[in-house]
Parts: sequence; structure tokens; C-alpha cells
Amino acid sequence: MDATITAAGRALRAGDPLGALQRVALRGDPPGLALRGIAMAQLGELKRARELLRQAARAFGPREAVARARCLTAEAEVALATRDLAWPARALGDAARAFAAHGDRENAAHVRLLLVRRLLLLGRVDEAEGAHAALAAELDGAPATGPAARLATVASLIAFEIALRRGRVEPARAALARARAAAAGSGIAALRAEVEHAARALVLPAARLVARAPGETRTLNLAQVEEVLASLDLIVDGCRHTVRRAHRQVELARRPILFALARVLSEAWPEEATRELLIERVFAGRRANESHRARLRVEIGRLRRELRPLADVQATPGGFALRPRGPEAVRVLAPPIESPDAAVLALLADGEAWSTSSLALALGASQRTVQRALALLEAASQVRALDRGRSQRWIAPPLAGFATTLLLPVAGGFA
Repeated sequence: MDATITAAGRALRAGDPLGALQRVALRGDPPGLALRGIAMAQLGELKRARELLRQAARAFGPREAVARARCLTAEAEVALATRDLAWPARALGDAARAFAAHGDRENAAHVRLLLVRRLLLLGRVDEAEGAHAALAAELDGAPATGPAARLATVASLIAFEIALRRGRVEPARAALARARAAAAGSGIAALRAEVEHAARALVLPAARLVARAPGETRTLNLAQVEEVLASLDLIVDGCRHTVRRAHRQVELARRPILFALARVLSEAWPEEATRELLIERVFAGRRANESHRARLRVEIGRLRRELRPLADVQATPGGFALRPRGPEAVRVLAPPIESPDAAVLALLADGEAWSTSSLALALGASQRTVQRALALLEAASQVRALDRGRSQRWIAPPLAGFATTLLLPVAGGFA
């Protein structure tokens, strides 16, 4: 490889895309195209970056497997930045095998980090955590300078996000400290800025503790949320759609009617929730009729069976009341933003432009469901569309003053 290409590559590793472009801006050979594409990606010109990377991948010959794999990896990174989650992940698997066959451990680790980031965007936190743990064990002990420091920073930021999605504050703080140290060793200012931006999630409001008296609801940061969940009280968690006490919990994410009933009953505790209130809040029935009352009895019976390990649902003269199995109180955690489309807003709040197909993949919903949600949000001036047709993308302003961690969907969790 000639000296110009080598110098441009070093500039890119140091986070200096303009310096790289000064050296290869007029190059049309495959290595020059590849470096130009990576530089354009670092400058935010993502569409042009993908074009250049594809040209480079096609131009490399069959004997240049590692060079082609690098182009595929760079294109995959651009696809993630543009939230193109339908980009074929198996191409990254091919790239990882090519790197491993040629002993390129740095790029092999980079590919695996991209795959973990994709899993997180898709809400597949369990899979992401398992894949990340295996990779982190391999990266542990690497020197905290140069390219290894960049990889360590990204790996630590991923660990930070996983801990946030799990609601684990201490592991999140530890991962953040590792990310800061590794970013300092990398010498890349943009990476240090990304770490500091991520750190804000620990101090911003992440949920609300709902009180019976109007005006007494208060916001909680992630550490306070963890403290509430660790208490012995019966917690009706509107962020994860569970009912829990200590280490026991009942998952109701796929039973929205039952969770809605639990939420109304818990907000009325220790008093009863009237049948009229339950029908109005859960079934959207303005006037309760016999059909509504019959359905309410059926759903209350189902809820009673689900909550049996934690609480009872007792019939009262006027309605129903929630009775914990013990002296504990009942507390309600609610998302920082109450909206049926909060998960869509949380995804769009990352500042990137999303297609409806990628939103549907991340939410585990149909494109038509996502399109309806976006239409409502657009009518409320909360999102806006860019372009039309197949190239249409959606963006939203950041959710100022809130951490979106507990709004983000998990796989299959969009209702």
C-alpha cells in the first residue's frame, strides 16, 4: 500500500476525516474509494459514504477478501447510523470470518460490536447482553491506547446502555467510568463527547412515582427508580408493564387489558376502584352497560389469577380493590411521558432519521401500525417526515429533560 493511503488511514484512525480527504479526495482506485467513503461517513455525509463504499467493495478483486470485508463493515456501520436495520446482518458474519481467517482481531471485534449495537436497536437486550459479555472478556486487558482504546470505549458504552435498559445503576456507572478512561486513551474528541452525552441518562428523569393526591406525583432518576423497585412494596411498573414485589414479578407486557386494570386499581389503593371508573379507563366506555360489566368480571378474574402470588383483587360493593399479600404499600411507577406512541418517540429521540420499516423492526410491529402512530404524532407536530416514497424518513426533536431509557421497547413489546 502506498504512503498516501497509509497516511489517510492513520488520519481516519485518529478521528481526522478532513486530513484523510486531503490525501485521497481525487483517488478513484479501490483503496482510495474505501478511505473516501469512511471519511465521508465520519463527516456525516452518509448517503455519499455508502455509494463510495459499495464502489470500493465491487472494485476489490476476489483475492482481496480482507479489503472487501472492511468495506462491508464500514457500510454496515453507515447502515446503523442511518437506522437501516434491514441491512443484511449475514454480510457482517462473512466479514467477521474473513477477518478471523487473516488474523485481523481488531476488525473482527469491531464487526461483533456492530452486531451487538444492532441487537440493542432491535430491542433484543438478552441477546445483546450475551454477545457483549463474550466479546468483553476477549477485549479485557487490551492496551488502553490507539485503536484498542476506541474499541474499548464502544464496548463500554454498549455495556452502559445494556445496564440502563436493565435498570442497573451501579453497573452503568462502572461501564461509564471505563468508557471515560478508554475514550481519554483513544485521543478522539468526538468519542469523549459521546461518552459525556451518554452520561446524562443517569441524572435525567427516567420515570414518575404516581401519587393519589393530585400534584404529588414526582419524577425519579434511574437510581431512584432502582431504589423503588428494590423496596418490599408492591410496585405496578408502567415502564416495563409488570407487577412486582422484591424479586418476584408478574409480566403483563403482552396482556395490556390486565395491566390497565392493575394500574387503575393500584392508583385507587387503598380504596376501591369503582366499576364505572374501571370501565371508563380500561374499556373506554363512557356509559357502563351489562356487556361492559360482564367483560369486566371476566378480565378481573384473569387478573386475580395472574396476581395471586403477590396480591388479591377483592370485590367490593362499588367495584374492586387491590389487596397486597402483606403489610406493604402499593406504589405506581409511570413512564416520564404518558403516550401510546412513547416507544416511537423514544426511538426517534436519538436524532437520527428512521424509516417506517426500521421502526417496525425495532418495535416488533407491522409497518401499518407504525404508519398510524407516525400520522398521529405528525398531526400533533411531534415528528416530521423527510422526502417521500421509499426514501421517506422520520425525525423528531430530542425529548428534552427526560431520559428515554425506560421508554425504549424490548423485542415484541410494542402494543
